[in-house]
Amino acid sequence: MNYNKAEFHSCYGLFSQIPASDRPEIVFAGRSNVGKSTLINKIFNRKSLARVSSVPGKTATINFYKLEDIFFVDLPGYGYAKVAKTEKKRWAGLIEGYLNADRSIELVFLLIDMRHAPSADDLHMIDFLIDAGLPFVIILTKADKLNKTNRAKMLEEFSKTIPCFDDIHVIPFSSQTFEGVEEVRSIIEETANGALEAMNEEQQ
Repeated sequence: MNYNKAEFHSCYGLFSQIPASDRPEIVFAGRSNVGKSTLINKIFNRKSLARVSSVPGKTATINFYKLEDIFFVDLPGYGYAKVAKTEKKRWAGLIEGYLNADRSIELVFLLIDMRHAPSADDLHMIDFLIDAGLPFVIILTKADKLNKTNRAKMLEEFSKTIPCFDDIHVIPFSSQTFEGVEEVRSIIEETANGALEAMNEEQQ
C-alpha cells in the first residue's frame, strides 16, 4: 500500500448521516487525547492528515480517511469529563451506533496510554469488542515515556486488568521513536488484502 496517498474523505457528527458501508473499514478507537490522530499521521507518513490537538475531546466527529479501496475510521475519543452531557450523549450515539451497525469492520485498533492503567471506559470498550466478536488490536501509546522497568510494570498491570490479555495482539507505540509503526502497517496490509480478496470472491 502506498500510505502517502491516503486522503481525508468525510466526517459525520451524527450516526444517521453516515452512508451504508461499501468497502472494508479499519477503525481507530480510544480515550480522548490518547493519540489517535498522531498514530494515523505516523502510519500514513503525514504531518496533518488527521488534526492533532492538545485539547482532549477535540475530535467530535467520526472521520473517514480513504486509501485505495479501504476506509480508515477515526472514532471520537471517549471518557473526557469536561464535556456537556448532551455532547457526551451524542458522542456515545456516534460510537455505539457505528460499532453496532452492519458495517464491514475488519479490525479495530484500540489505543490505550501505556503510562496509565486502563480506564473503566477502556475496559468497557474491550468487553464490547469481545462480546461483539470484532477483531481488535491494542496499541499502547506513548511507550517512549516509560523506561524498561516501568514498561514491564505496566504490562504486568495490563495483564491483570484486561480480560484475555494474553490472547490479544498488543503493540507498544511511540510517535517519537516510531516504535510499532511498521508492525501496525503490516497488520493493516494483511487485514486489507484479506478483506479485499474475500470481497472480490463474493462479487464473482
